[in-house]
Amino acid sequence: MHGRITKFSAQNGAGVIEADDGSRYRFTGSEVVNLNGKLVGHTVDFVLSARRPKDIILMTGTPWSVFGRTQH
Repeated sequence: MHGRITKFSAQNGAGVIEADDGSRYRFTGSEVVNLNGKLVGHTVDFVLSARRPKDIILMTGTPWSVFGRTQH
């Protein structure tokens, strides 16, 4: 799915994504694959699992910044 991050609180590590279809989903910062500073306003691509966004990818930067990172 595609959407945009409309809210994010660094204090509690949670935010809201508004999907292109108007639905809103709560997420945690740990679900963002390519964290890149301020999250609010970024367009994202994500997968829904039990109505929760997973594997959230910020649609900024290069593919290398998402897929080229080392896994820990």
